[in-house]
Amino acid sequence: MPAWFPSPSQHFMFGALALLVYVLSTRARGERRAPTAAVSWVMGLALLPYVTLPLYLMFGQRKLKATPRLPAPVSDGDSHWATALLNSFGLVPPGPSHVRFHADGMQSREALWEIFDQARVQIDVCMFLIGDDALGHEALARLIQRARSGVQVRLLLDGLGAWSAPSRHIKALEEAGGHVAVFRPLLSMRRVGPRNLRNHRKLIIADDATLWAGGRNLAAEYFCGSGDEAPWTDLTFHLTGAVAAVAARQFEADWAAARGQQPRRICDPSNIAGGAPAQFLPSGPDQTEDTAQLLLMDACFRARHRLIAVTPYFVPDEGLRAAMRVAAKRGVRVTLVLPVKSNHPLTDFVRTRALRDLAQVGVEILLLPGMVHAKAVVVDDTLALCGSINLDLRSLLLNYEAAVVFYGAAEIAWLTQWIDTLGLQGKPFVSQPPGLLRDLAEGVLLTVAFQL
Repeated sequence: MPAWFPSPSQHFMFGALALLVYVLSTRARGERRAPTAAVSWVMGLALLPYVTLPLYLMFGQRKLKATPRLPAPVSDGDSHWATALLNSFGLVPPGPSHVRFHADGMQSREALWEIFDQARVQIDVCMFLIGDDALGHEALARLIQRARSGVQVRLLLDGLGAWSAPSRHIKALEEAGGHVAVFRPLLSMRRVGPRNLRNHRKLIIADDATLWAGGRNLAAEYFCGSGDEAPWTDLTFHLTGAVAAVAARQFEADWAAARGQQPRRICDPSNIAGGAPAQFLPSGPDQTEDTAQLLLMDACFRARHRLIAVTPYFVPDEGLRAAMRVAAKRGVRVTLVLPVKSNHPLTDFVRTRALRDLAQVGVEILLLPGMVHAKAVVVDDTLALCGSINLDLRSLLLNYEAAVVFYGAAEIAWLTQWIDTLGLQGKPFVSQPPGLLRDLAEGVLLTVAFQL
């Protein structure tokens, strides 16, 4: 054995030290981890401490220091269970908003161009990625034109997604007077937190008053397709009203974090006539609680008749999966709409364990041809959720995400019909017992599923 190789006692001591670092740092930060994540870190630190300890120190932090928020005041009219839950997290209560959903990519694109054209003072864009393709080029060209006309344009790109952005167009935007920031760049020497905590929010805000949001990135596959490939099925919407101002504050906080500066103050809109109640739902390391995860788990227990969800990636943790099982056992009709094959093969592979488990208790699972990138959940006829949040561990517990909770009957009915119509194209998932090798492979991959 080489002289540099540790002895058994040295290996044991280093492994014990690694586990002690994990325990102390977890306690000091008050970290609450999903059981699968905790088990994977502990196993790695015990078996491969020399590799796992550096990875843990770089990527192990799940929550950043967030300012604790007092519960928001609840008015007499806020009797919805979801309102009470989200208010307890300190989130801004629901406010009236006028909403329009986009049935397809063409509607979404036209709505986006209209928002760009109508902006008078400011356009804020938060995107995970912008494609180096015709759609991405056109979006940036329109932003460049608005910047040249005197509108303040700010573009916030995630550090991972920024690698695929068309650099020539980004530079042209800066030369036109626009401002560009990268959220947690991968190669930055500045201490900005763990590099695995990505900003997956898709928010475009005009004049702090109009919000365009949902699941689409600014790339061709999300809108019109590329070449001979059909566009992905996705969901976006735009709205005016109270939620837009709250989203503007969230963008301001993300922008300030990326630029290392203080966020500007944004006033609430005044004189909002009519509109259905809606509530902005941020989720991620900047929130004290796992807001989206807890809302979905509570929804499973509160549902009385039906719970339907569409998502491209389905790798829930044990808690959410158990809540779905309980809902199905109570007689709630639970329906999951997924693509038969997504753009992430590993995610498709590991999801089958959860799908088999849920299918056994009567959950309806519909697998659709083509790529489905939409993210939405509807609970009975009382609540709907739509935004950037996938039903997987990374999206629910690691990423910076954003969605809007809709309480209005028209918005809930629209999303219900859209998902139901989409589900008609699908074929039922057929549960088959796994072989030994597949079962082992699923188990190994699920130990790191929170990082997939």
